[in-house]
Formats: sequence, C-alpha cells, structure tokens
Amino acid sequence: MSALIAATAFAATVAAGQDLRKARVAEWKPIVAKFQKPSALRAAWQLSNSVALYVLLWFLMYWSLKISHLLTLSLTILSGAVVVRVFIIMHDCGHGSFLKSKLANDIVGFVAGIVVFTPYYHWRWEHSLHHASSGDLDRRGTGDVWTMTVQEYLDSSRWMRCVYRLARNPFVLLVIAPVFVFVFRQRFSSRKANSRERWSVWWTNLGILGMALTLSWVFGWKMYLFIQLLITTVAGAIGIWMFYVQHQFDGAYWERGEAWDYTVAALQGSSFYRLPKILQWFSGSIGFHHIHHLSPRIPNYNLERCHRAHPIFQDVKPVTIRSSLNSAKLHLWDEERRKLISFRHLKRLQKRGADTGASARNPPHARRQC
Repeated sequence: MSALIAATAFAATVAAGQDLRKARVAEWKPIVAKFQKPSALRAAWQLSNSVALYVLLWFLMYWSLKISHLLTLSLTILSGAVVVRVFIIMHDCGHGSFLKSKLANDIVGFVAGIVVFTPYYHWRWEHSLHHASSGDLDRRGTGDVWTMTVQEYLDSSRWMRCVYRLARNPFVLLVIAPVFVFVFRQRFSSRKANSRERWSVWWTNLGILGMALTLSWVFGWKMYLFIQLLITTVAGAIGIWMFYVQHQFDGAYWERGEAWDYTVAALQGSSFYRLPKILQWFSGSIGFHHIHHLSPRIPNYNLERCHRAHPIFQDVKPVTIRSSLNSAKLHLWDEERRKLISFRHLKRLQKRGADTGASARNPPHARRQC
C-alpha cells in the first residue's frame, strides 16, 4: 500500500507539471524497491549462456578464418556483442546488483573483468563517481565522454579546440579510443586510486596474461592476437557508442552546483535507448539507462520490468536507433540554450553574432577554426 501511495504521489508531481526535483528519493524509492532483488536463477542463466556463447564464438571464428573472411567478420560482430553482455554482468556486479552475495558479485565481476580487459575494483570505483556526478557540469571528468561547454570551447586555445574536435570525431571515438582504453589505459591505475584499486589493475593484468597464454597455446599466438584485436575493437565500438548515446542526446540534462538534482539527472539526463529485442539481449537491457541511473541496485534482468511498472518511467521520450545517429552530431553543451549543439551550429551562432555586432560570446581567437 505504501508503495502504491508513493507511486501515485510521484506521478502526480510530474503530471502536475512540477519540477522533477520535488520527486525525491522518498517518493520513487518504494516504486523501484521490489525490482532491486537479485535472482540467483536469472543471474546463473545469463552468466552461463553468455560464457557458453563466447567460448563457442571463439572456436567458430578460428574455424571461419579457413573458410571466409566475410564469415569471420560476421562472427566478430556477434562476439563483440557478447563481450558487451559480459561487460554488463561485470557492471552489475560492481553495483552489487547481479547476485545477492557481495562475495559472489566480486568473484564474478573480477573474472568477467579479465574477459573484457577491465580491472573490476578500479572500474567500480571510477564508475561510482560517474553515477554520483552524471549531469553535473562542475563534476565532469571521471567515467564520462569528454564534453565541453560552448564557452569553454571558445575560451580554449586553437590547439585545445583541435584536440577536442579530434576526440569527438566518430572514428576516433568509436575505433581508436576504445582500443586505446581497453588495451592500454586500463593496464594502469589512476593516481587517485587506493591500494585495492591499484592491486585490482595488476591482478587483472596477470589474469589477462594467463588468458592470452592459454588461448595462444590453443589457437597459436598470431591467431589469438588477430581474433582478440578484432573482438576488442568491435566490442569497444559498441560499448562506447551505447555509453555515448546514454548521456549525449537531444534533450540531455546538465546543471551546475545546487541546481543539479539526482532524480532529474537520472530521468532526464540518461536516455531510454529503445532497441530491438535481440540488441536489448546482447546489451543486457542497459538501454533502460534512465532506470539504471535512478536505481543502480536494479539488476539488468529487471530493468525492463521496472520500466513497465509505472507510467512515469514510460513517459520518458525514447531514443531509437535512427534518432541516436543524430547524437554523433552533438558536440558542445550550450549553457544559454540548455542543450547540446554541433560545431556547425556554433559556427552559425558565431556568424549571427558577428553580423549583429555581438562579441561577448565570440572572442576574436574563437573565429579561427581548427
């Protein structure tokens, strides 16, 4: 009964057109509480079918190289998608939501981290910072896609603007950056990490080495490196794209200081990426990202059920595959207009400002494009 009352109050708050920040934790928490309970059966089934499929695809890729490179490419896409699914399992373990036992979560999460080239404890620490600051302009930088405001971009040197434009280039963002992050950057710990996070990196590196030696013994080291690089590239591209669309979309939310609100950041600053069922399966339902950010303790296999449990969650405007492609054109957060805009849009604004004599937001050095 209390959950029903809370749900009604939560819906009434938004239906009345009031600010979402009034829908505090006390109002939405009872709605999501029943979906926060892990299921050992669901978790075991998800883990077993993911691991079995990944192992099978490795052998099929090895076999396919003798038949058709086109077949190998198709299997690479499938393998990369399965790695994303394994990553989501690790992700849920990091939130303590995949299994009931903390120890079981940590064991599964650590082993899954080796498979996806990610140090579990170190990643969990950084990811917790992302959840605590998502949508907060004053706390950007950890676990985020690099995002500048318009004014920050205009105030930057020409060199820094060129670097930023390069970082936001789709090829760099989806191909070069993922390989760099998963193969190289995550082999080292952050200077801010504590001893457990640091040791997590080195133990994961040791686990990856053991996995690489074993698979090299089975398939040959050249074949292992070739297949592993293909899978890592595809999985990284899919994973980074998913993460990008979840926070970089038309209608996204960013605020500063006290104006920032957790509930609003979750429901408005995290997208509902509506995917076909097969893609939802491979991505571990993480497209229901607004639900995940509202309550990270909900395991991925319960996200859709929670989304369907109350109209307030379904009222969030979905991002489709087609509309998500427009996200690649969004580069800067415009604090005046409170939306993400493209470099081209900024150029039009600069031209319009120059034509009208406005110069406050169009300093001379900003006119020199990269």
